[in-house]
Amino acid sequence: MQLDAADVKPVVTRMKRAHGHLATVIRMLEEGAECEDALTQLAAVNKALSKAGFALVATGMQECMRAADGDADAVDTARMEKLFLSFA
Repeated sequence: MQLDAADVKPVVTRMKRAHGHLATVIRMLEEGAECEDALTQLAAVNKALSKAGFALVATGMQECMRAADGDADAVDTARMEKLFLSFA
């Protein structure tokens, strides 16, 4: 299943923001920042990426539902469940 670029644009934006945030954490470590500060920021990056993953799965689920035209049998629910649970 391919997703429409317009549908994933908010997810890409969120991931780019997390990418920049991760670069900041790396720089903090390279410059000898306090461990607690770096870990706090790394946790924020982790949470941002998790949210992006959930948003991407949700977008994929919506696309599958649209493609199936309401026919629940045409949606590969096991596959969607596996994708969703990979982020849980």
